[in-house]
Amino acid sequence: MPAPTSTATEASAPKVRFLALGVLALVAVCVYALDQLAKFLIVENLTERQPVEVIGHLVQFYFVKNAGAAFSLGSGSTWIFAIIASAVAIFIVAFAPRIRSLAWAALFGLLLGGNLGNLTDRLFREPGFGVGHVIDFIQVQYFPAIFNVADIAIVASMGVFIILTVRGVPLSGKQPAISQTIAPDATSTDVS
Repeated sequence: MPAPTSTATEASAPKVRFLALGVLALVAVCVYALDQLAKFLIVENLTERQPVEVIGHLVQFYFVKNAGAAFSLGSGSTWIFAIIASAVAIFIVAFAPRIRSLAWAALFGLLLGGNLGNLTDRLFREPGFGVGHVIDFIQVQYFPAIFNVADIAIVASMGVFIILTVRGVPLSGKQPAISQTIAPDATSTDVS
């Protein structure tokens, strides 16, 4: 016969789910808004391919329009990246109701917000729908790519993914029960 479930646990399950969904949505909206605001400010205030020092030569704003993916790879296949980004966004939205862990919710919020930030560029920037160029502007000395806020969020989500996976944190947020080895009764005597 299955063990009875407590009403407190049943009552808290929907709260946890809605809290996780709220965290995911809040993180995604914040990342997306920050990314789009930063890109707007860069496009309005900087000249393309003119470096502006932020922290000397270590960190610079260097405005470029990226037709490809990371490291400008696949610049002739921008429409494929738009389709993949759309599929990722749909997957995250469809999968979100299963998430109960706030840490996993934050991870998926980072990924969704960053993904939507770059997808917006691909869909609505020049040269046209689905083939738009992504606005990149952060250049770090000795790093081989120029990136943006959305890229930072996506990479951060992968870092959080590694940490949560290594720590064994499940999507439910509950740690699996650890099976305990039952020690032999200390009062028994060995008759040999």
